[in-house]
This record gives sequence, C-alpha cells and structure tokens, in this order.
Amino acid sequence: MKGQNKLFIAIIIALVLGVGIGGLVHVSYPESAESFSRNIKLLGTVFIRLVQMIIAPLVFTTLVVGIAKMSDIKMIGRVGTKAMLWFISASLISLFIGLMLVNWLEPGHVTKLPIQDAASAEELLKTSKGFSLEDFVKHIIPKSIFEAFATNEVLQIVVFSIMFGIALANMGEEYSQPVIKLFDIVAHGILKMVGYIMWFAPLGVLGAIAAVVATNGFEIFKVYAIYLRDFFFALGILWLVLLLVGYMILGNRLFELLRRIKEPLLIAFSTTSSEAVFPKLVEELERFGCNNRVVSFILPLGYSFNLDGSMMYMTFASIFIAQIYGIEMTLGQQITMLLVLMLTSKGIAGVPRASLVIIVATCSMFGIPPEGIALILPIDHFCDMGRSMTNVLGNALATSAVSKWEGQLDNHGGNL
Repeated sequence: MKGQNKLFIAIIIALVLGVGIGGLVHVSYPESAESFSRNIKLLGTVFIRLVQMIIAPLVFTTLVVGIAKMSDIKMIGRVGTKAMLWFISASLISLFIGLMLVNWLEPGHVTKLPIQDAASAEELLKTSKGFSLEDFVKHIIPKSIFEAFATNEVLQIVVFSIMFGIALANMGEEYSQPVIKLFDIVAHGILKMVGYIMWFAPLGVLGAIAAVVATNGFEIFKVYAIYLRDFFFALGILWLVLLLVGYMILGNRLFELLRRIKEPLLIAFSTTSSEAVFPKLVEELERFGCNNRVVSFILPLGYSFNLDGSMMYMTFASIFIAQIYGIEMTLGQQITMLLVLMLTSKGIAGVPRASLVIIVATCSMFGIPPEGIALILPIDHFCDMGRSMTNVLGNALATSAVSKWEGQLDNHGGNL
C-alpha cells in the first residue's frame, strides 16, 4: 500500500516536471519543440517496451491457470455454471457500457495528437480496411505459438492458452497439478514484475507529458478534466445497472448487503486494490448469510473472472486513446476489440494497474499507438480508485445472487 502511494506521488512529481519542462520549451523554444519532443518521448518508449515485454507470458500463464483450475467446477456443478454465467454476462455488460459511453461522450475528441510513428500509421492503414474472413482466421489461429509470443499476437496466444488449459483440466490431478502449480508461480512472478515495471512509469509520464505540452501547449489538461468526468459518469451508469440487477434478485436485502460491504468498498477505493479487501469481504458476506462453501468457491473465481470496473475501463481507455490520436474505428473493429478484451482480461488479478498491460496489448493489436497509455497514467490512480471499488461490488453481488439461486442464503444472516 505504501509502495502504491509512493508510486502515485512519483507520477505526480513526474507530471509536474513534464508540464514545466514541456511548457518552457513550448513558450521559449518553439523552433526546437519537435526535436525535443521526439527525443524525450524515448523515456516513454522505454516504459512501453517494458510493459510489452511481459504481455505474452502474463496472458498465457494467467489464462492457462484460470481455465485449468476450472476443473473444480465439475465438483460443485450447478454453482460453478451459474457463477460463470453471471461472470460472462456482467463482463459483457461492463465492456458494452464502457464502449457505448466512450463513443457517445467522446472525451478524446477535445484534442487531436499526431501519430508520429510511421509503423503505427502503417498498421493503422492495414487495420482500417477491416478484417476479411481469411484475415480473421489467420489472425486468430497461430501457425506457431513461438511466433505468436515473439510478435505479441494476443488473440493467438489466447486460443493456444484456452486449448492447453482445457487439456490440463482433463488430464487428471496427478499430471496436471504440478504444471498448474508451476504456471501459477510463474504468473505471480510476472505480476510481481508488473509492480517493478510500474516504477518506470514516472519516467514514461515525464517523457509523454513533456513531449505533448512542448508541441501542443496546455490544452492537454482540458482533456484530463473531461476524461475523469466522463469516466466517473460511465462508472455511475454501471453501478446503477449492477444495483438494479441486485435488487431484482435480492430485493430489500440489497441495502443490507451494501451496509455490510461499505468498509471493503472504502478500503478498495483508498488502496486501489480489490484484492486488499478479500479477507474482510469473505467475512462480511458470510455474516450477510451467504453459505461458506459458496463464498469460498465463487469469490476467488470472481477475482479472476469478474472484475466489472476493470472491464469497463478497458474499453473506455482503449477507445479514448484511439480518439485522442484521431483514429476512427468501425463498429466491427470495436466489437472485435470488446471480444478480445473479454478473453484477454480473464485471469488478470485485481492488482493495481494490471489492466494497463491488457490495454497496451489491445491498442497495439488494433493499430492504436500504445504510447498513448502514458498520457492517461497521471490520472489513472483516480480511475483505479473507482474501478477497484466497482470490482468489489460486482463480486459481492455475484456471490450473494448465486447463494440466493441455490437456496443457500440465510435470511437471518444480518443478525449474526
């Protein structure tokens, strides 16, 4: 927690320095702004390449472990099926709300940044033509998993991971458990690397902000204000939908549930980590009346498969970056992006900023300059507070709903 606060402070300091340096160049040395911008952006390039370095192994290990562990669902039967139906439905709704509102509100159209990377522009021209059926099949099914890893072809990695995870789940525990345990350790190791790499984020922010301010002036801050306003409005709509569904299932007991989980919600909001409140959330859900076995099964699964706030943020942030670079995406491309995010986000833990890795991968895949992520990093902490709290609400509702459907919700739980 302290580390996250230090990182947040470091990013804010980098933001202030970037604004100061960029503003000085913009006002005093306008003739040098372009070359200065090109050089200082290398700091952002270092950060982005570090993030891209871990995308393939992170997606592969987390997805394989998540799917292989789902062999437990066979033992719990109906509970697991209902939980996964909730998770998939909630994820699709969250992604769709983010996609719909970012297109309606258009927060990135306040300003337009040039795409200076020729490779990005060339990739954009390719993707803007839309996928033919042949291209789509080639894009999804890998001819070599090593090639997919080398080129960060996320969809191809996902296809291989799903097939490998299913194969592991059906091999029997004697053979599968050592492999699952190994991949679980590797996945946690890579998530630890995410923490280390994030310490390069202040340099990335300094480079990105200084470059943008040097060439565009102070207009970028109007973009930040609008981005935060629109994101929290979208988050409010998602809460409304979740609470409405919760009320339809739980009735007036929804308000009792909200009273029970108010402390975990506040902790998640302040620490920007939904995982930080896991033990407290288990305790409060059991006090609410949820069956212990249902809670111990659904909640850990939900922390991998049911991160509603993070899901909404992924579509919102990805399309926002496209808007800011003036990239017009077709409806087909946006729906493809939604489905890609639906698959690639599964298994990513509720760790602060882990979702940024997936956004970078998705942007690269659709020809959107991944360096755009550095532009939203200074305000990502505030967005993370909102989406972490939403993740906790979504998992509490999922656990309570499945308990109710199974007849395992004690109506006198609130009196415990």
